[in-house]
Amino acid sequence: MAAINQASSFMRTKTSTSSPSSSSHRFITRASIHLPKISTANLDIFTPNIASNISMVQEMHKFSRFTPKNPTLNPNVHPDHEVIMEKLYLILEAVSDRVEMHKNIGEQRNNWNSLLLTCINTITLSAATMAGIASAITSVPGAPLETLKLSSSFLYLAATGMLIIMNKIQPSQLVEEQRNAARLFKQLESEIKTKIAISQPTLNDVNEAMEKVLAIDRAYPLPLLGVMLEKFPAKVEPAVWWPEKPTTSKRRNDKNGWSVDLEEEMREIIKVLEVKDKDDYIRLGEKALKLNKGLAKAGPLLTGLGAIGSAFLASAPHSSWAMVLGVMGGAMASVVNTIQHGGQVGMVFDVG
Repeated sequence: MAAINQASSFMRTKTSTSSPSSSSHRFITRASIHLPKISTANLDIFTPNIASNISMVQEMHKFSRFTPKNPTLNPNVHPDHEVIMEKLYLILEAVSDRVEMHKNIGEQRNNWNSLLLTCINTITLSAATMAGIASAITSVPGAPLETLKLSSSFLYLAATGMLIIMNKIQPSQLVEEQRNAARLFKQLESEIKTKIAISQPTLNDVNEAMEKVLAIDRAYPLPLLGVMLEKFPAKVEPAVWWPEKPTTSKRRNDKNGWSVDLEEEMREIIKVLEVKDKDDYIRLGEKALKLNKGLAKAGPLLTGLGAIGSAFLASAPHSSWAMVLGVMGGAMASVVNTIQHGGQVGMVFDVG
């Protein structure tokens, strides 16, 4: 405005006109405004300011809480970040596949347990029924006694062989092993996803995830022959899956409300709970193991005795005890098998 006021000039002129009839004075005001010319040569003075603003925006990006989409533009990203992320995503994909695989195999082996138990009990009760019928028709002339005796003995032998195999592999324990493996792989999957989402993974994270995958594979192998876990161990011990981490000393934050005495007290409480829980689980596991061992031996023994009793049916000096073994052996074997595999005593031991 000052330039306009200084450049403006106001001129007042006074004119007078006269006429024959009247005379008047007329004042005419004339004004002119002169605007200054803008020179383009003066624009060079603004260039340093623009450059300084650009540098200020770049500095603000360093302190921004939003990470750029392209990691190469972030100077804080490790040069091997893309390779590390690629490896971690490959491990995550393998872990997801293992979760689904162990889940499906667990369902399959649960079906094994149900089908084998139903088949063996059906065979055992059929053999016991045949033995009872054969003992009842010993005095009937022309009765198919020998056929019933042989059929009953054959069914008892088949049930004995199937029970030995079933007690060896323990399908209920196989089911629980697959459930534990799926649970641990899900835990590892969530841990990897969390690291990818809220932190910047390093090569140590990749190695640690790979070691955990291999540790779970060793703890819960899929094949049944050769590498199957021992179903009747000599000693019950707590299972350890994860590889041990190196102990690192961390600085305690005095501003979080924790004192040295409180930290030591909490450590002692955790140790007491850990020892108490471990003792309880080991005690329960030992009881379940002893019960499972006794039932695993009793089932095939009873079916074997039933086969011997069926073979000696209608024999003059041995007819009484043969009838008892042939009928009672099958009935007791069905009860033992139902308690062991229907009650999934092996799974209780594996959980304990």
